Amino acid sequence: MMNAFDLLVIGGGINGAGIARDAVGRGLSTCLVERGDLAGGTSSNSSKLVHGGLRYLEHYEFRLVREALAEREVLLRIAPHIVWPMRFVLPHRAEMRPRWLIRAGLFLYDHLARRVSLPGAESVDFRKHPFGAPLSPAIANGFAYSDCWVEDSRLVVLNAKDAARRGASIRTRTSFVDAAREAEGWTVRLRAENGTEETLRCKALVNAAGPWVMAAQDQTHAARAGNVRLIRGSHIVLPALYEGEQAYILQNDDRRVVFVIPYQGRFSLVGTTDVPHEGDAATAHCTPEEAEYLCAAVSRQFRRPVTPDQVVWSYSGVRPLYDDGTDDPSAITRDYVLKLDEAGAPLLSIYGGKITTYRRLAEEAVEKIGHALGREAPAWTAGATLPGGEFGGRDLAGYEAEIATRYPWLPAPLRARLVRAYGSEVPALLGEAASMADLGQDHGAGLTQREVDWLQREEWARTAEDILWRRSRLGLHMTPAQREAFGKAI
Repeated sequence: MMNAFDLLVIGGGINGAGIARDAVGRGLSTCLVERGDLAGGTSSNSSKLVHGGLRYLEHYEFRLVREALAEREVLLRIAPHIVWPMRFVLPHRAEMRPRWLIRAGLFLYDHLARRVSLPGAESVDFRKHPFGAPLSPAIANGFAYSDCWVEDSRLVVLNAKDAARRGASIRTRTSFVDAAREAEGWTVRLRAENGTEETLRCKALVNAAGPWVMAAQDQTHAARAGNVRLIRGSHIVLPALYEGEQAYILQNDDRRVVFVIPYQGRFSLVGTTDVPHEGDAATAHCTPEEAEYLCAAVSRQFRRPVTPDQVVWSYSGVRPLYDDGTDDPSAITRDYVLKLDEAGAPLLSIYGGKITTYRRLAEEAVEKIGHALGREAPAWTAGATLPGGEFGGRDLAGYEAEIATRYPWLPAPLRARLVRAYGSEVPALLGEAASMADLGQDHGAGLTQREVDWLQREEWARTAEDILWRRSRLGLHMTPAQREAFGKAI
């Protein structure tokens, strides 16, 4: 008998995973298909920020900024292990934006949405404040404000995990081939990694394929409801450029901004570029020109210049921005657009979006689908903690202290990393282990066989790349020999 669902979601990025979670929680039987790994595209290659988008104020995108600022508080509450506050330092360059304009923008940023847990903006004298230590002596003052950091690919996995626990079918390494539309539903053809094909039925279809949204649209044989502009954002990782947990937001000569963010304890993450991308998004990579651009932006304002030969890793994500006709890539709206086609069974296409507002996008998407199907139900995700985020009233530090007491044999760096990655699921991961030896082989950088087994069993990880570069980022901390050996072992 053919499998049947209320909803089929195409795409296992942050939007697809968020929609699947929201939909199944409202009583819709849901299936998500992803042709590769969860977060295998744009959603693991972001700047890893939950932020309102300070620079979007210059483009008068007040609704987007307000919504994003409000979502910071929601995500801090529902995923406190993978989302945390970060202070951003904005050096002032007189030849760029005037001080009054920045001060006005930061005032708006602090007050467009209600702040609960984040401190407001302040002026900073870099000649007296430690924030000035890495900066060029020519930069005497600036500002500091608050935003948040997120483990982007883990956010996707946790949404998918919660969806699965609520009854959704999550199918990775499964391609959407095509769909035939009738008045009462869709007949969909899927293809597994081994070439096996399956046909299933669904009442509604959501196209959340990200950079591949237009290709998926064509495979539905429905009329195109919009278009996207593919914009590549490249990032470089350098040995840590300074001490401290603060990030820097640098005003570049072309009026774009470049972030410099503490990364993985030993590195600095620098990004991003805004370059039109041609061809398949899967081919995206940081070009030598982009690496040079990012290094120059840092060197212009930091005491110590950096050069591309210092880059230890780079990555690129392709943003599928809704094509609003704007010529300047940096001015294209970062807002999302949802297009519902009801010329037969419902088809909802997702254009644009950003990781910060994924939950609101999902709410709106499921409301549209629920209305089209006559299956409306209340929104619920704003108050529902993601897997690992339930600390029993404690903060992250308090929970880590409890883990230290419960597992005194865990080395402090490993304990901190596990709590950051898995939160309140750490005891389930460790099981009955009473020593490091009980966790099995250490593959390098503290990655034990127990953790590998967990990632494969609980989080759809299959390959070395899934584990080293998406679920954990431990590839950065391993030697080439360790990475090679792990690739052969898995």
